[in-house]
Amino acid sequence: MKRLLAMVAAAGVLAGCGPLKSTSHLLDAEVQIQAARTAGAEKLAPYEWTAANLYIHKAREEVSYSDYQAGVDFAEKASRFAAQAREQAMANANAAEEAASSSPNP
Repeated sequence: MKRLLAMVAAAGVLAGCGPLKSTSHLLDAEVQIQAARTAGAEKLAPYEWTAANLYIHKAREEVSYSDYQAGVDFAEKASRFAAQAREQAMANANAAEEAASSSPNP
């Protein structure tokens, strides 16, 4: 009886991890997307920006179906693309700034 009770308690604890883990990853991805937006990724890194937003949308959809692992996977992809979008946007902005400063003034 004690063994059964211990197994049920362990299963209950483990079942609660899915929503917590997926929520954490969703929040991390949203922070990365906001950082990319601040860097101007919408215009300066449109591919990565679009991919990040589509993946975060899909992650939320999967979590709403209680498919937490798929939600985590998509949220991680969204986070990676958002980080790439931020880096690309900053690199493009720096390149444009350097090109503007190196061109002769008329």
